[in-house]
Amino acid sequence: MRSRLVLGSLALTLGAATGCASNTPAPLPRTTQPTDLPSQPTPSDSPTDQSGESDESGEQQGRDRAPRAEGTLVDLLEVPWGVDFLPDGAAVVTERISGRVLQVSAEGRLSRLGAISSTVPQGEAGLLGVAVSPDFETDRTLFFYVTTSQDNRVVKAELDGDGLGETSVVLDGIPAGFIHDGGRIAFGPDGHLYVTTGETGDPELAQDPDSLAGKILRITTDGDPAPGNPDPASPVWSLGHRNVQGLAWDDEGRLWASEFGDSEWDELNLVEKGGNYGWPEVEGTGGGSDFIDPQLVWPVDQASPSGLAYADGRLWMAGLRGQRLWRIDVSAAGEASRPTAFFTEDYGRLRTVATAPDGMLWVTTSNKDGRGNPTPADDRIIRIRP
Repeated sequence: MRSRLVLGSLALTLGAATGCASNTPAPLPRTTQPTDLPSQPTPSDSPTDQSGESDESGEQQGRDRAPRAEGTLVDLLEVPWGVDFLPDGAAVVTERISGRVLQVSAEGRLSRLGAISSTVPQGEAGLLGVAVSPDFETDRTLFFYVTTSQDNRVVKAELDGDGLGETSVVLDGIPAGFIHDGGRIAFGPDGHLYVTTGETGDPELAQDPDSLAGKILRITTDGDPAPGNPDPASPVWSLGHRNVQGLAWDDEGRLWASEFGDSEWDELNLVEKGGNYGWPEVEGTGGGSDFIDPQLVWPVDQASPSGLAYADGRLWMAGLRGQRLWRIDVSAAGEASRPTAFFTEDYGRLRTVATAPDGMLWVTTSNKDGRGNPTPADDRIIRIRP
C-alpha cells in the first residue's frame, strides 16, 4: 500500500577561464586510450537478478546482448560529476572539487567554459549537477547545483560565446554537509527542474516538511515552486530520501530515482507526487502503508548508486562502491525487474551515466574522489553502446 503526503540573492561569480579575453577556450591536456577497454564485457552474476522465466525468442536474445564499451572519450579529468547535453551533441561536464565547467564534444574535444568560484568542496560536496535549459537555443542558459560556504543552491548562467557569464541564484537555503548532499538536477518532460537533496547526515531532516534536505524538489526556472506541486507554496515533490543522486524518466514519463542506502540496501524508486520514501524510519522494503517501498534493492557493496539514465527501453544505473553498471528492465506497467550488472570492477567507481543524443551512454569514473584507486588515465568518460 502507498500513502501520499502533501507538504504544507546573492549573485555568484564565475572564475575566468585561462585566456578569457579570447573567444577560443584554452584546450586542456588529454590522452585518449581506447585500447584500454575490454572489447566485449560479460554480464556479472547478480543475486538480485529477478528475471523469472526466460524468454528464448530471438527478439529477447537480441535485447539481452551485452552493452559494449566503444572507448575512452576523454580522460585526465578531476572528479567529473554532472553531465548534460547541448543541442549540438556536445556535453557540459562539471568537476566536483575544482569547480570547473567543461565542454566535451561528441568526438572527445575538451575545452573549459569557466569555473564556479563560489564552490566549496568538502567530503561529497562541491560543484555537482548540471542541467541544460530546455530552451537553450534561445536562452543559452545552464543550471548548476553547487555547495557554497553557506548552503547548497541552484544557480544559473548564460553561455556567452565560448564562456560562462555571471551566475544568479535560482534556489538557495538547501542544507549542506560533508556527506549526503544529493546534487542531481534535471529537467522533466513537463519543463520543470527537478533537484535532489540529501539529508546531510541528519536523518530526521528527511521527514521534516519544512526542510529542503532529504527531498526531491520541483521548481520553475525562476526557482519558484512548480505549478501542481503537492503544496503550492513548497518546492518539495517527494520526501523521506536519504541521498538521491540519480534521476531518469522512461518513455511513459515516469520518474525514477536511485538512492544510497545506509548499511544494508540501496534503492531504485518510482517517484510519485507527494510520496514518502521512508528514510530514516525504514531502509529498503517493509515500510508498510505509511511509506512507498522501492521497486528494487541492492546490498550496498553491489551498488552505492549515483547516476541513472534511460536508454534503449531500459534504465542504466552507475555504481560507485559496486564498481559496475546496472541494466534494469522496465515494463509497460512501470515495474522494474531483471537487474543485470556489467563492467564489474573494470573501470573502478562509476559516478554518472547519461544518454547522449545519439543514444549512446556516457559513463564517468570517480576514482579520484578520495575513495577509489585511480589509474594514470583517471578520471575518464567512457562511451558505451547499450
